This record gives sequence, structure tokens and C-alpha cells, in this order.
Amino acid sequence: MAANEHTQDEHPGPADPPAREFRMADLAREAGITVRTLRFYRERKLLPAPRREGRIAWYNEHHLARLRTIGALLERGHTLGGIAELFSAFEAGRDVGELLGLENPLVPPWSEETPVRLTPEELADHFSEDITAENLSTSLDIGYLAVDGDEFVHISRRLLDASTELVGRGVPLAAVLETGRQVRAHADALAGIFTTLIRTHLLAGLLESTDTGACPSPDDVDLLAATVEKLRPLAKGVVEAELAMAMDRRVRAEVAAWLREQEAGTARQDRGEPRAGAEHRGPDGQEA
Repeated sequence: MAANEHTQDEHPGPADPPAREFRMADLAREAGITVRTLRFYRERKLLPAPRREGRIAWYNEHHLARLRTIGALLERGHTLGGIAELFSAFEAGRDVGELLGLENPLVPPWSEETPVRLTPEELADHFSEDITAENLSTSLDIGYLAVDGDEFVHISRRLLDASTELVGRGVPLAAVLETGRQVRAHADALAGIFTTLIRTHLLAGLLESTDTGACPSPDDVDLLAATVEKLRPLAKGVVEAELAMAMDRRVRAEVAAWLREQEAGTARQDRGEPRAGAEHRGPDGQEA
């Protein structure tokens, strides 16, 4: 066995192929643009600086991907100024590890969301002209999006699909994001309520018995994880039931108010009274 391991160490697997690099003319040809256009993009700071070797500038696959993204966004109607703002917001975005919380937790995560990788042009396909630097910055700030290399990562397939559907039905993306921000705040408040309930009534003994500054024992970690795991479906069920009932109450109230307005308008018309808002208008329709 030891001999086999020694042999494997002496014969490592194939090395990764070296990253491709291009001189300016070669990069322009690969991207399907002219050298003059490439220089223009550099002057507009749409491309990162190349690697310098003496007087020669070397570009890589990242530059090629950026040029293809620029072309795709231009085809979708974005201006170079708007693209520059998008790239600025993109480069200021949070790292994907920060978004997804890739640190090692003591307990399993409650969330079952599936992250989605998107190129900038794929993100533009989802939201069309609503992809602006302001909306992109808001998405990064809320935590819906993070940056991973030349791509975005959306934190949740379900949230992405819901946002796409709402924008497709005519709701501005800015309004969707503001609603998402408010929902996030209320969700955090709900999480705080359940956390307090669990800490106060179910884990008080465990938390009090652990010495300050001491690492929890494996048994303590197992108990914590098991308690949280058992309560996860209960908390989700409570929130889902309460939200469904609250939506029923709110929808019924909105429909009832609308019906009362319709009935009042019909009654005024039956009495020959002007409709609401028309009392002070003259025969020509202008306000008297």
C-alpha cells in the first residue's frame, strides 16, 4: 500500500491547462470587434487593466468575457454609460461566500433555497430595461445577489422566479425590491420571536450550564441541533398558516371596500347625483 501511495505521489495527475492570454489584436478578433473599439472600451474604463510585460499588454479570458457581456448588453438596448454603472455596482458587490453564509454552523440551516448562477446578460434577460445600476445596487445591498467572478449568484430560485413573474406582469423591479426589503425586515422580526421562544423555554438549561467562554461539548451540540431541527417544520407551519389567514382577511376587506364604493356610486347615479369627484365641475368638464 505504501509503495502504491509513493508511486501516485511521483506521478501526479495532469496539470490544469495554462490560462489563455491575448494581445490586443487577438482579443479584438476573438470578441468580434475592432481594435479601435477595444481601445475605446479601455478609455471608458469598461475593461480591467491588462497585464503588462514591458511594452506589451496581455489580456486574458476575463477580459474576453467582459467584452462579450458588453456586446450582449448593448444588443439589449443598454448604453455604454449604463453598462459602466452596472459594472461599478457589480464590482462593489458582496462576495458569494458572504451571501450564502458558507461558514460552518453548529446547527443545520433552516433554509432550503437553491442559489442560481447568472451571467450579467442572463440577469438582463430576466428583468429587461429594469436592470439599472440603482436596482443592481439595491439587490446587492439586500442580499439577493452576490458576485462570483464574472457571474452573479442569486440567493434563491424561488425568489428569483417570483421577482421575474411580478416584473413580467408590470410591477417595476424597484417596487419589487422595496417590497422584498420590507418582507425581509418582517421575516427577521419573526425569526427573532421564534429564537427567543426556543432560547427561553427549550434551551435555557443547556445555555445556562455551558461555562462562559468554554466550547460546547459534542452532546451539547447534538442537543442544540436536534432541538432546532425538530422545531423547523413547526415554525414554518405557523408562519405559513398565519400569513394565509392574514391574506384572507386583507383580501376580504379590500373586496368589501371596493364593493361598497361601487354600490355607493350606483346609488348616487340612481338619485341623479354627480359621481364622486365631479361635483365642482362645469358643463365643459373644467373645475368651476
